[in-house]
Amino acid sequence: MIRILTTFFAGGLFGAGLLVSGMTDTRKVQGWLDIFGDWDPTLAFVLGGAILPMAVAWNISARRARAVLGNELPGKPGVEIDRNLVVGSLLFGAGWGLVGLCPGPAIASITWGGIGGVVFLLAMLAGMVVTPAIRTRLNAMAAALS
Repeated sequence: MIRILTTFFAGGLFGAGLLVSGMTDTRKVQGWLDIFGDWDPTLAFVLGGAILPMAVAWNISARRARAVLGNELPGKPGVEIDRNLVVGSLLFGAGWGLVGLCPGPAIASITWGGIGGVVFLLAMLAGMVVTPAIRTRLNAMAAALS
């Protein structure tokens, strides 16, 4: 029960943070990404504000074997830059720039995003479903060319 309540609280806090920071406002996000036009630098504070607590969390978790609620802590992510990372980053960035939403804010804004928000969420889910098949095919093509 404590895990469910903790999860509920953390999700609510995350959603509230997205709302307060303006990450669910597609115009604000697109203004942040429009560095050669009408640039809105306010989301830099959101990004900077996310880096500090994450740095503290990584520092604390490096000294612990288990989380406070008893779960095993995941290891640090790898630093390998490969084709999957580059292609995924480009696709994520293009989608974020075109629509002004990424997965967290898309879910947070589903109730007031209108039909556009629903279409985006469905397209995002479809992309998540077909990506493994596309990756397998691209890997097979790359192996055949080698």
